Amino acid sequence: MTSTPRFLRWLVPAVLIAVWLAVGGAFGSYAGKIGEVAVNDQASFLPESAESTRVIGEQEAFQEAETIPAVIVWEAEDGGISRAQREQAGAVLARLAGTEGVEGRPSPAVPSEDGRALQGVVQLSPDLDEEFPEVVDSLREAAGAVEGTSAHVAGPAATQADLSEAFAGIDGLLLAVALGVVLLILLLVYRSVLLPLAIILGSVFALSLACAVVYFLAEDDVVRVDGQVQGILFILVIGAATDYGLLLSARFREELAVRGDRFAAGRAALRRSLGAITASGATVALALLALLLSDLRNNRALGPVGAIGIACAMLSALTFLPAVLVALGRAAYWPARPKPPVDPSAPEPTPGVWGRVAAAVDRSPRRVWTVSAVCLAVAAAFFPTLSSQGVPLSETFVGGAQSVTAQEKLSEHFPGGSGNPAVIIADADRAGQVAAAASGTEGVASAAPVTASGRPGGGEPKVVDGRVSIQATLSDASDSEAALRTVERLRTAVHAVDGADARVGGYTAQQLDSRNTAREDRALIIPVVLAIILVILVGLLRSLVMPVLLVATVALNFLATLGVSALVFEHLFGFGGTDPSIPLYGFVFLVALGVDYNIFLMTRVREEARRHGTRLGVLKGLVATGGVITSAGVVLAATFAALVVIPLSFLVQIAFIVAFGVLLDTVVVRSLLVPALARDIGPAVWWPSALGRHDGGPRPRPGDGGRDRKGPPAPDAG
Repeated sequence: MTSTPRFLRWLVPAVLIAVWLAVGGAFGSYAGKIGEVAVNDQASFLPESAESTRVIGEQEAFQEAETIPAVIVWEAEDGGISRAQREQAGAVLARLAGTEGVEGRPSPAVPSEDGRALQGVVQLSPDLDEEFPEVVDSLREAAGAVEGTSAHVAGPAATQADLSEAFAGIDGLLLAVALGVVLLILLLVYRSVLLPLAIILGSVFALSLACAVVYFLAEDDVVRVDGQVQGILFILVIGAATDYGLLLSARFREELAVRGDRFAAGRAALRRSLGAITASGATVALALLALLLSDLRNNRALGPVGAIGIACAMLSALTFLPAVLVALGRAAYWPARPKPPVDPSAPEPTPGVWGRVAAAVDRSPRRVWTVSAVCLAVAAAFFPTLSSQGVPLSETFVGGAQSVTAQEKLSEHFPGGSGNPAVIIADADRAGQVAAAASGTEGVASAAPVTASGRPGGGEPKVVDGRVSIQATLSDASDSEAALRTVERLRTAVHAVDGADARVGGYTAQQLDSRNTAREDRALIIPVVLAIILVILVGLLRSLVMPVLLVATVALNFLATLGVSALVFEHLFGFGGTDPSIPLYGFVFLVALGVDYNIFLMTRVREEARRHGTRLGVLKGLVATGGVITSAGVVLAATFAALVVIPLSFLVQIAFIVAFGVLLDTVVVRSLLVPALARDIGPAVWWPSALGRHDGGPRPRPGDGGRDRKGPPAPDAG
């Protein structure tokens, strides 16, 4: 062989590695910079067309400047609030005017009916960005000057400050934990030094590219990013790139052991993994893009951002990693040595865990899939007990937060809805009738039009374009079920005022609209995602029976996971419920990612079945992919579990659902249920393709549950 062909064979891997090193160098910092374009205000989580969202737009006209209210609460430490304490609180509020971040003049200090607390409202600028927590802390410090009281800051501003602090760990802590966990698992599983580093490096490059693309798109307002979407993007890219990398590297090891030549092994591994990785990535990306059908902004934001991340993960796995594997050759697996794949068709029992699993599936396929399906069905029976009606503010932050404590203090001494009133926008000539209708609604403590001072009551209503704003303080806590029912009654009452064109918004109305929208989203998006997955599987496997079985099994796994989650959340974690979007997020991730592992398995089974028949194809495919898919499942579960470092109940719940669901899918669905079903049904599982009509394997005898009555698997006929 001349030196020129050899040089050309090395040229492509070298160029690919150089290109990805340049990508990492140029875009590596964007994983930290993406937080600069993230928006973590409450509007990020609202329905696009809901009544409460329209109220936000109209409400801006009544504000001289867009502001976020902070409610300072002083509680007397001994007895009631004294006159001196009230004067000190008033002086504190007066001094806050004109300080950093404060817009306009704060309200006066208002005493509670029980005489044991005071409250004052300070309007903050929404443009503080990263300084928001510092400004809220300065309010707490200033409020602490009132002697003999404990001071707290509640309201939307305090909640947003706590959200900003919670998401502050995404850039550093979340990435460090996720990458550290993945690296540790890979080192333990593969006992290799260079391969885990190569896979991790590929996922880091994929994340760098994805973050750069998302950053520029968000900067131009093409996509929207919030802390929640940012965290999921990081985890999704690392998990997906690692999974694809494990599949490709396992196939390369097989080919290298058989062929010996690293270049031939690289070409064969890439060719034989390309379909599975592409179909897997397309399934997840299209399932995420289906979220664009949602009316919730954060759902719509996750769709294109997540799809971009998956595309970058596929690109890295199909270009950078093959080049590195070819460059390293056998050294990639050092100190282990690549061995030829074990043949499950050998007459003797196949050694290893997956040989024993394949033997169990081969002996009693019907029993295996029946027991597996029954266990999943029992877990799924608890699915209806999962409450997805929303979480109270007290459970939003894991481990508590200062804004939660402050809101509890506010509710002890003032009407439960203080700090988060319902906002009614109506025609000015019907202001009195609308205010009267609101005041007469059960569960409303008070209602009054906003005046020129920016506060309700005490003067003529402020009129803007013929409309007025009315604030209705609810009797119950704004995040309670009672408050949600009050808003429903309030809407009925004000909508009934003829000619008022009244709309009800505010925090509680936003929670109600988000819940209703999430229910509508599930009814629309879940069937769309199932249809997308089914079409991809039909095209990949050239069958109708097998795709239907795969979709049905992952759907059963999803229901079983939610059933277990309902028990764990209530009895172990102490959650009173989940966010309305949790079931949809769980479905998209679990079904799409669950189908991934079945794609990895069944593409290998189909490949083997074309040569050896369905029976041996199932056994060969299970043994060949068992270790790598299980490793991939453990890695993905651990990666999503890293979300628990962000102290928000939404992300903790998503972390548990995806981590547990992936492990359940890997251990039960993909290892037992699907292979046993395929083994029991036999060649008909490939109907209507030619493989189902001309199967090369031995036929099972009638009545034996799809298995031979005697003897071990027959040797390969070639």
